[in-house]
Amino acid sequence: MKAFVTGGTGFIGSHLVEALINSSDFKEVRCLVRSSPKWLAELPFKSIKGDLNDLKALGKGLEGVDILFHVAAIVKAPSKKEFTQANVDATENLVRLAQKKGVKNIVILSSLAAAGPSNGSPKKENEPMNPVSMYGKSKKEMEALIKKAAGKNDSIKIIRPPAVYGPREDQIYSFFKSCSKGICPIIGDGNNPRVSMVYVSDLVDGILLAADKKESGVHTYFISGEGTHSWNEIRAITSKILGKKTIPLKIKPGLVKKAASLIENVASLFGVYPVVNKEKANELILEWTCTSDKAEKELNYRPKVSLAEGISRTIHWYKMHNWL
Repeated sequence: MKAFVTGGTGFIGSHLVEALINSSDFKEVRCLVRSSPKWLAELPFKSIKGDLNDLKALGKGLEGVDILFHVAAIVKAPSKKEFTQANVDATENLVRLAQKKGVKNIVILSSLAAAGPSNGSPKKENEPMNPVSMYGKSKKEMEALIKKAAGKNDSIKIIRPPAVYGPREDQIYSFFKSCSKGICPIIGDGNNPRVSMVYVSDLVDGILLAADKKESGVHTYFISGEGTHSWNEIRAITSKILGKKTIPLKIKPGLVKKAASLIENVASLFGVYPVVNKEKANELILEWTCTSDKAEKELNYRPKVSLAEGISRTIHWYKMHNWL
């Protein structure tokens, strides 16, 4: 088979591309590359120069392929307009172009952020969607447009992961970096709010299993690791792997919002939009959990990497690459 991947140069996308190249099922893997191949530099893939606004490049990438993996997205931006253009409009254009090119098998990465926070029990796919950030709202809009655009013979799979971690990840990384210096920032009391997490290779496994599902229609799946976790548990595992004591810095939810507002205002003076911003603060203080029961039943998905093993692999990679 031939595959076309958007977002292949990023964290999740690069791990997906590696898996596709290593799979005997795929004889050609094409990736949309805007500027630098980054993590794909040494891999045998076919580069399609362009971005999600370049319809000619997208058409070239989709020509004659069997499956489209749409991973590209923006996760932080100062305005709703930017999220809409990148995550909603670009996805709709890509899906419609894929349909014109006869590509029926499509896998699209969404997010738990589209469904919204949980409230005491892990989110399921059939529950109402209540996103709280512009990013989450753009992903919800994206999902709605996909359902409208889907043709009767299309098989479109929407994947909603929770927090994804592993080698090459550069946002949750800030937590591990702080812990490596002996300070562990925790929002709340450490027991609540709880979170779901998924190690990147497990997410890739879920994406590939979804690709094998050929039934027509739009199918939505949460792909998560085992169980849910408290930040006290995450801290304990991280401290053990780092081999050092970490002091928990417990932050009240109200202070998170104030600190994020201050960081965003200072960063604006330098013309940048920070990872820790007011939008992100709205998410950080809430519970984000989901269950993969549907994926386990319909796709035979099973997470293979425990939280302890995943954090160990991640920290080892950070150290090997001088990130820690």
